[in-house]
Amino acid sequence: MEEAAARERKRAREGDAAPSAAAAAGAGKAQYVYLPIADALKAPGARVFLFAAVSEIGAAVRSRGTDFTLTLRIVDQSRPAGISVTFFADNAALLPCVKSSGDVISLHNVVITMHGEFFVSFNKKFSSFALFEGKVSTQCSPYQTSTKYHGTIHDNELLTQMRTWLAYNPPGLKDLELQLRSLKSDTTFDLVCKVLHVYENNGEWIFYVWDGTDTPAAEFQAFLDAEAVESSPLHLEGATLPREVLCTMPCVGTVLRVFANRYLKEVFHLQKNIYWARFCNITCKQEFGIWKGILVPSSRVRLLSHEDGSVVDRLKMYDSRIANQVYRQPMASFPESSNIADVEYEAAGYTTLMESLTHEQVTHKFKTLVRVVAAYPCRASELRLLLTGSYCLRLTLEDPTARIHAYVHKDDGAKFFGGFLTAEALINKMKKLLGIPEEDEEGAPLTRNPPWIWCCLKSYRLDKNDPWGSRRYRIFGTEIRD
Repeated sequence: MEEAAARERKRAREGDAAPSAAAAAGAGKAQYVYLPIADALKAPGARVFLFAAVSEIGAAVRSRGTDFTLTLRIVDQSRPAGISVTFFADNAALLPCVKSSGDVISLHNVVITMHGEFFVSFNKKFSSFALFEGKVSTQCSPYQTSTKYHGTIHDNELLTQMRTWLAYNPPGLKDLELQLRSLKSDTTFDLVCKVLHVYENNGEWIFYVWDGTDTPAAEFQAFLDAEAVESSPLHLEGATLPREVLCTMPCVGTVLRVFANRYLKEVFHLQKNIYWARFCNITCKQEFGIWKGILVPSSRVRLLSHEDGSVVDRLKMYDSRIANQVYRQPMASFPESSNIADVEYEAAGYTTLMESLTHEQVTHKFKTLVRVVAAYPCRASELRLLLTGSYCLRLTLEDPTARIHAYVHKDDGAKFFGGFLTAEALINKMKKLLGIPEEDEEGAPLTRNPPWIWCCLKSYRLDKNDPWGSRRYRIFGTEIRD
């Protein structure tokens, strides 16, 4: 072991002299010995030269002193699990600015250090680096180099080899990477998303994240008692977002809340509403039919640039989605929405609930595609009173962007249900709205799955002195079919 370390130190010293030789002989003539990461670990304390791929990108922060520091994780064929590289610089602009995980980095005169585990230390006085795109390309020049960096005559060959390896071994576990549209309860996965807002409440952090897709439509327990279909919260725990924050949210695609019970060093960057991130090894579940992301002790958060391949793919998908009026509709409503409701404004365009919530005017009308997830009241006797103008029906509507209460006013009850019906007919229509299947020979159904229905809504205010706080929604021009 000592002999091997001595050989590596000797080779490192020979390589350390190469920059001056390159300066004398001309650019690109230097001869360095690049080591596989696994071999470099055999020479702790020596200066080594590495050519590897970036698998994880950390956040640039100020160190305990006056420097700025950044940590990357790099991998190669010899060590797919990778090793951390810690950079220091007088200015944050001098740190590596990696465009995408999977890009290639060349490191000169870095030191293998052991502090609990092996990592690579970049010394701002004598170390240097260069960054190359990782995708297969004819372009071999780096997109960023440090001031002391000098290339070698072998760089192009090594870069081609690394790109070829990366094409078949992309960094990260892609098979564990999900989009919001593919969420599954109680599974562990990675999520690439944009962090839109961060909220802290008594030591618990809530990240509002989005990737342009819709979370799957949830099924609900099909209890037949009234309370089960009357109570359904509009959102999960946490403060209701102020209107100025709500108006920064996308109007198409689900905004998922991800909960963490600990502080993360990336929070400072994520609070700026400009970063994409990879939430690694997180899980999720449903509460009241609303999806909720959860960070477990083994979860991590990695910042991503807008040029990261996964980010570019999601933005392209979103751009193609919003360019088509049909694809803007809830993903779970395809191939076609339910036909159990007729609306007056057939020719009107589609509007998401979030588009209405962030509309510049308090009062407006629109047509939307929603599910009825709760109703109050839902007893036959009370529904009959609705038809006589004595009751007002409150429905809880949802689409992938939001959940709201909307009212069928007492003078609209007969229009909504299609006439003055018997108690049995009213209950059957309400069951149809709530997605409660008919009982079979095995007894009462365990779950209900509300259908997607077209619905006309108009917003109004109760208090002219508090128009936004007193805004309500009313269903109009909508009739439930038999």
